[in-house]
Amino acid sequence: MKKVIIMLAAALISVSAMAQVRFGVKVGADLTNFWGEDIDHGMKPAYQIGALMEYKFNDKFAIAPEAVFAAQGGKYSDEAMGAKFDMTYNTNYINVPVMLKYYVTPDFAIDLGPQVGFNVYSKTTVEGKGSFGGVNIEDKETFDLKDDTKAVDFGVGLGATYNLTENAFLQARYTLGLTEVYENGEAKNGNIQVAFGWKF
Repeated sequence: MKKVIIMLAAALISVSAMAQVRFGVKVGADLTNFWGEDIDHGMKPAYQIGALMEYKFNDKFAIAPEAVFAAQGGKYSDEAMGAKFDMTYNTNYINVPVMLKYYVTPDFAIDLGPQVGFNVYSKTTVEGKGSFGGVNIEDKETFDLKDDTKAVDFGVGLGATYNLTENAFLQARYTLGLTEVYENGEAKNGNIQVAFGWKF
């Protein structure tokens, strides 16, 4: 009988612990750019989609790791040989933020934490007419920058989450890149995110 009671207690503790864990998915719209010394890049509309887990230690504190595919990059205009060129940089990542959450109210949390990103795609599209970087551009040309892009990106995110219902939530966040995107240059990632998600 004693063993049965111990097993039941262990099962209840296990169920109680699992009740603190929620899994979810999210999709959102982003505005991304590059920042850094002497960097003057414009914002580029982008998107994100991913999955998350949230573990609540208590009513106030939680930790939420995520795995998110994020289209990032920036826009930039330059003049060469008297011609104007518009460049769109597309640098896509699998981002893994680990957000520490403080629940100000049961439905509203402030999120802060580090992020590591793994580059999976890096190209730039140049639009204009004339000679640019030794290449004759007639209208539009795309260049692969994968070999010139660092494989890993580190950053920090700050934002907030609002639980609309027990399952649905809205999220807003700014992620500041801390490392250079390219092997040669000082550009770092910046990402404004607004997402809708669902917890199971």
